[in-house]
Amino acid sequence: MYLDYFNFSELPFTLTPNTNYFYKFTSHQQAFNVLSIALKHGEGFIKVTGEVGTGKTLLCRKLLNTLDKNTVTIYIPNPSLTPTGLHIAVAEELGVIDEENTGQHHLLKLINEKLIEINKKNKKVVLLLDEAQSLPEDSLETLRLLTNLETETSKLLHVVLFGQPELDKRLNLNSLRQLKQRITFSYHLRSLDKQGLEGYISHRLQIAGYNGLPLFNKGALKATFKLSGGIPRLVNILCHKALLSAYGHGDKVITGHHIKIAAQDTDYLKDGDSSNPFMMTILGLGMSAVAGFGLVYFVM
Repeated sequence: MYLDYFNFSELPFTLTPNTNYFYKFTSHQQAFNVLSIALKHGEGFIKVTGEVGTGKTLLCRKLLNTLDKNTVTIYIPNPSLTPTGLHIAVAEELGVIDEENTGQHHLLKLINEKLIEINKKNKKVVLLLDEAQSLPEDSLETLRLLTNLETETSKLLHVVLFGQPELDKRLNLNSLRQLKQRITFSYHLRSLDKQGLEGYISHRLQIAGYNGLPLFNKGALKATFKLSGGIPRLVNILCHKALLSAYGHGDKVITGHHIKIAAQDTDYLKDGDSSNPFMMTILGLGMSAVAGFGLVYFVM
């Protein structure tokens, strides 16, 4: 809808974890460096935590895209799996699933044989689990046992856990103390600070093809930081809706007023109101145009 109006080549504030938009904010770049160094040195367990919307999935995808050809990756995006389900998922990713016998003992044997085969080729296997706080306790223990697979000189499986702060609380359970002791590197993603937020917005606009005068004025940046708390996902939602509001009103600069209008339609920032200015803007643009843009974006 507003691509041509603001001279964008693509939407700058979508919610999909597009690695082209990875912003080297201090916290995120440090986390990426920790992951890269730890995997290079063959550490068994690595953990990255962060609040909802801080960019864990994007960081995970960025890591996946940068691992070299000597790394075999296993990516499990939603690990709400039983121990058997976890074994099956790993076996499927390694291409060794045996439909005739999917018992845990048999699956573990197949996984171990495949890991040894990969190791003999001087390659390493990295298992990345997103939303790791959702993994049941018995499955977390299964994961620990999987990392017991090793040669005399190296681990056969390296694991990176990405999760919300609830993951740390779970790892503090006495029953999971053995797993916690295995985690050699940990990092907690922080929200954007004021300077980081300004750079983040500018970076996304540049990647989206914008090369004009500053599009978000100081009032807009201040309001965005206050309302989002520096959470990248909330920043994206507010900025996208503010651009849509400005387009609907024929404005060329995003102000604090546009951000506040956008916030009125975002439930977890402020109670939504079916008669709020943002929705009136949307309705004024015409339902056919909105349908072409995709209402699904606004279902949060």
